[in-house]
Amino acid sequence: MGTHQAATSGLRRDARVIGLLFASTTSMIGSGWLFGAFHASRIAGPLSLWSWVVGAVIVMLIALCFAELAALFPRSGALVHMSHATHGDALGRLWGWMLFLAYVAVPAVEAEAVVTYANNYLPYFLQPHSAGMLSVPGFIACSVLLGVFALLNLMAVRKLLGVNSVITWWKIAVPLVTALALVAVGAHIHWPAGESVWNANRSGYSFDGIFLALPAAGIVFSYLGFRTAIDLGGESENPGRNIPLAVIGSVLLSAAVYILLQLGYLSALRPSDIAHGWSSVAFSGDAGPFAALAASLGMGWLATVLYVDAYISPGGTGLMYVTGGSRILFAVGELGAGPRWLTRLNDSQVPLLSVLVMWVVGVLFLLPFPAWQKMVNYITSVTVLTYGLGPVVLLILRDRQPELERQFRLPGAGLIAPLAFIASNWIVYWTGYVTNSFLFIVVAVGFALYAAWYHVVAGKPAAEFGWKHISWLLAWFGGMWVLSAVGDVGGGYGLLGFWPGVVLVAIWSLVVIWLAKHSALPADDIAREMVRIESTL
Repeated sequence: MGTHQAATSGLRRDARVIGLLFASTTSMIGSGWLFGAFHASRIAGPLSLWSWVVGAVIVMLIALCFAELAALFPRSGALVHMSHATHGDALGRLWGWMLFLAYVAVPAVEAEAVVTYANNYLPYFLQPHSAGMLSVPGFIACSVLLGVFALLNLMAVRKLLGVNSVITWWKIAVPLVTALALVAVGAHIHWPAGESVWNANRSGYSFDGIFLALPAAGIVFSYLGFRTAIDLGGESENPGRNIPLAVIGSVLLSAAVYILLQLGYLSALRPSDIAHGWSSVAFSGDAGPFAALAASLGMGWLATVLYVDAYISPGGTGLMYVTGGSRILFAVGELGAGPRWLTRLNDSQVPLLSVLVMWVVGVLFLLPFPAWQKMVNYITSVTVLTYGLGPVVLLILRDRQPELERQFRLPGAGLIAPLAFIASNWIVYWTGYVTNSFLFIVVAVGFALYAAWYHVVAGKPAAEFGWKHISWLLAWFGGMWVLSAVGDVGGGYGLLGFWPGVVLVAIWSLVVIWLAKHSALPADDIAREMVRIESTL
C-alpha cells in the first residue's frame, strides 16, 4: 500500500450517527446563542424572531445539497474532495485553502466569546469602551484556550466524540431552560402588566432588518456548524446513512433551540429597555446579555448557570471546529494542494500537524478581528462563499453523472440547488461591502500567490493549470464584489436600494451557475476524478 493510501486508511471509522449528530449540533450551539438574540433584536426588533426562521430555511437549503454530496464523498475533509470533482485540481486547491480560512477563525471567535463573558467578573480581558476589543491579557487568554482545543483534539476520534456528546447534552439543556424561564417571566410578570415589547417602538426597526441581521447578528454563523458531520465522514462506520441524518437533524435541532431563545429574550424585555430605540438596548453586563438579563430579573441562579455555560458552549464549538479544520487540512495534503506532512498521524490516528496549524493560525486571526461581532461577519461571508460551491457541484454531477449510485438522493434538487446558491450569495451580499472587500482581497492575493508558485516556482505550463475550468470564479467573485460596492449594505455606495440589490444578486447567481456548468470538466474527466478520489479511501 502506498503512502497516499496508508495515510488515509489510518483514520479510525469509529463515528456513529449520534456522535456525528452531536458533533454538528455542538458546532452550531456555541457563542451564537450567547450573543445572537441580543444583536439580532438591536437590528430587527421583534422581527428578529423571523430572522432565525429565515436563517434556518436558508441553511437547510444548503445543508440538503451537502447531504447528498457528503454521501458521495464519505471521507474526512469531504468538502475539499468534492471541489476537485467537477472543475479539476485548480479549483480544488483554491477551495481547499478557502475552506481552511473559513474554519480556522471559528475557534478564535469561540475563545473570544468565553473571555467576553468572563470579563464581567474579571474585567481585564477587554479594552474599556472599545466595543469588545481584546486587551493584552485577553489575547493571551484566547491563545491559551485555542491551545487547549488543540490538545483535546489529539485524542482518538471515538474518545473525542464521547467527550463532545456529554458537552452537547449540556449545551442543548441550558439554552432550552433559559428560553423557557424567560418566556415564563414574560408571561407572568411583563405581559399582564402591559409591558410587552412586541408592538413597542415600531419606528426603531424595519422589515429589511430581518435579512440584515442574518450575517450581522451571527445568525447564519450560528447555523453553519452542520458541516462537522461531513468533515468526519471518513471516520464514520456507515457514512451514506449517518451523514445525511446528522446534517439534516442538526439543523432542525439547532433551529428549534435558537428560535425559542429569541422568543425568550424578547419576552423578558421591558418597554423601558428599548426606550432609546432597539439599537440602543443595553443593560448592566451586556457583554453577557442573557446572564445580565437574568440577573436584572432576579434570576440569580440562571445567571450563574449561564456564566458557567459561557465556558462550555463556545468551548465545545471551538473544540469541534479544530477537529473539522484539521480534517480539511488533511484532505488538502492528501490531494496535493498542500504539503504532505499535513497528513501525518499521531498514535491515535489524528492528523497531528494539521491540528498544530489550526492552533497557530487561529491565534493570528485574533489580531485583525479582536472583537466577537467583527470576526463573525468575516466568518459568515467566507464560509457561505465556500458553501456556495456545493449546490453548483450537485447540479453538475446530476447533469454529467446521472447514473452515479447515490446512497442519499435529494428530491427536487433541480430547484433546491439553485435556490441554495442564490441564498448563499444573498448572505454574502448582506454581509456588506467593507467585510466583502477584505474577503475578496484575501482570496485574490491567495490566488495570485498560488498561480505565481505554479507557473514561476514549479515551472509548470499554463495548459495544465486548468484556467478554462475556473474562469467562472472571476465572474462570481467579481460580480458579487461589484454588487456589494453599489449596494446600500455595510459601507456600499448606495447606488442600489435594498430590494433591487437582492433581485440583481439572484439574477447574477443564475448567470454564474450557467457559467459554472459550461466551465466544468467533461463527463469522462469527472468520472476519472471520482475514481481518483475514491482511491484515497
